[in-house]
Amino acid sequence: MFDAYRITQDTDLYNLHTHTQFCDGHAPMEEFVTEAMAQGFTHLGFTPHSPVSVESPVNMTREQVQEYFDEMKRLRRAYGDKIHLYTSMEIDYLSVGDGPADDYFKQLPLDYRIGSVHFIPAINDPDVMVDIDGKFQGFKERMGKYFDCDIEYVVKTFYSQMMAMVEEGGFDIVGHMDKIGFNASEYREGIDEEPWYDKLVIDLFENIMDHHLVIEINTKAWLQRNRFYPNLKYFGMLKRFNAPVVVNSDAHYPTLLNSGRMEALKLLNVL
Repeated sequence: MFDAYRITQDTDLYNLHTHTQFCDGHAPMEEFVTEAMAQGFTHLGFTPHSPVSVESPVNMTREQVQEYFDEMKRLRRAYGDKIHLYTSMEIDYLSVGDGPADDYFKQLPLDYRIGSVHFIPAINDPDVMVDIDGKFQGFKERMGKYFDCDIEYVVKTFYSQMMAMVEEGGFDIVGHMDKIGFNASEYREGIDEEPWYDKLVIDLFENIMDHHLVIEINTKAWLQRNRFYPNLKYFGMLKRFNAPVVVNSDAHYPTLLNSGRMEALKLLNVL
């Protein structure tokens, strides 16, 4: 069984969350591999956004999955003696039976699985799944169109989805566990400092620990937004409970493979 957490104890130069041409990444897989080697990485995992049951321009299709596997085999033959390459997916959780625990994902030959929430149901139509990730301007527009400008509904539903995903299982690493915090705090300043919000995060953390999952510290937004996922203020909780973590850049560009990772590792070590 692949042990993502063990990888992180052996080396600082790894990234287990990488997006390429098969989803919303901005370069072919091979460019990420050559850039990783140039930067001295020893481990690199690819995690295209999984096929989903709703229309999404970001997620790969089931028809692309075999092409992705074939490209992984080619890259391992070409570079496998120089860098450890891993086949994974970032699998979206949408609802009960529609996420990482789905039989479709269980049968795929993946080294590990990241479970994430990017979609939640519209406030007045649970059959309409809405992307609450991405840039704030798009998020703000969707707040009016799908959520009646009810930011508390969005936040609480996001964490409810995360809790349900953890309960269902089928994955190894919890992806950006509090990512809604950034867009929510842009929409209503200070919302992520309110006691009820903190309780949602702490309840999720305790649930993750009960299910013995690895928590991702996602560094993608550190340089642009000065924010980690989970937020820096929760790092002490990770250390206090000796939570297994991996520090991933969630890279969409080869040059950003190590973006924010060293800063996060340093902050973890000084706590």
